[in-house]
Amino acid sequence: MSVVLPVKGLEGIIATKSSICWIDGDAGVLAYRGIDIHDLADHSTFEETTYLLWFGALPNATQLAEFRKELAAARTLNWRIYDFLRSVPHDATPMEVLRTAVSLLSLYDPEEKDSSHEANVRKGYRLTSQIAMIVAIFDRIRKGKSIIDPDRSLSHSANFLRMLNGVNPTETATRALDVALILQADHELNASTFTARVIASTLSDIHSAIVGAIGALKGPLHGGANAETMKILFAIEDEEADPVEYVKKMFAEKKKISGFGHRVYHTEDPRATHLRQMSKDLSHSAGQTKWYDMSRKIELYVNEAKHLNANVDFYSASTYTTLGVEIDLFTPIFAISRIAGWTAHVIEQLDDNRLIRPRADYIGPAYPQPYAPLAER
Repeated sequence: MSVVLPVKGLEGIIATKSSICWIDGDAGVLAYRGIDIHDLADHSTFEETTYLLWFGALPNATQLAEFRKELAAARTLNWRIYDFLRSVPHDATPMEVLRTAVSLLSLYDPEEKDSSHEANVRKGYRLTSQIAMIVAIFDRIRKGKSIIDPDRSLSHSANFLRMLNGVNPTETATRALDVALILQADHELNASTFTARVIASTLSDIHSAIVGAIGALKGPLHGGANAETMKILFAIEDEEADPVEYVKKMFAEKKKISGFGHRVYHTEDPRATHLRQMSKDLSHSAGQTKWYDMSRKIELYVNEAKHLNANVDFYSASTYTTLGVEIDLFTPIFAISRIAGWTAHVIEQLDDNRLIRPRADYIGPAYPQPYAPLAER
């Protein structure tokens, strides 16, 4: 009988078979359904990439048009969700609000009790559109601004930016967000996706699986890293410090520099390659290059001094800030993207399900321990 030694954090452990996402950490490769992320970032859209993740192949023109139509038609919320968003404290974090709102969505979903493959796909349309709406609507409510109704003629990214900022976005801004959503749409069995699959494996509903995924994404070791990166950039600006000297001081004080290194990639994160260029292009288009310039100086120094590569979080920080996105919306936007992958994984899990139930390596007191009566303790 072979002995399997426990691995802290399950690092490198193969937990399931999946046809959705492939990663080669040594070569710096990320592919959705076998298609390289560089090709998708260069040529695809978020809608097309989502179709690929859900259905296993790129759509033809007719299929893509129908997919966009279904996704746009799903831009609707029950009036009770609006009431909830108006009722929560304005200082509540957007991730807390999103987590709770998605749980509420299940109560008003017309197919709540149907967990068939077909029903879950239809719920995927609704969740993908509704999550984006919830993030934009809550941000405007907490700022005392009027709610912007969805525009079903716009793409997913353009509609979100319009609902968030109240004006139609530029083509550069729309494309920047679209690429960011593509790059973050899936990443194999990351913490939130694995959480979603574990919940789905119990035959719970898809809304519960997504709520669990959002809860996992909320943690700073997963979805919150780009926000931490931006906090560093803000601090550098506030102190009018030199970026490299500021980071040197952080290293000397044994502080973590968010946005560098990755559990899987041993070379540059391929998503960072695109976001670096996107941050540069967007900053020049907006006439505001300070965040990109600062980031680039830090990246070059950390790479040279510590041999660490930037990951997807590092340049997404400056990209989102240039788009006018509040720092506490960075992780919710991650969810707006990752719902595509979460849905694909939940459906795949349920199509060939087995309850996910690992074991633990017990390190407690040796068995048997005596039970001492209360009077003798």
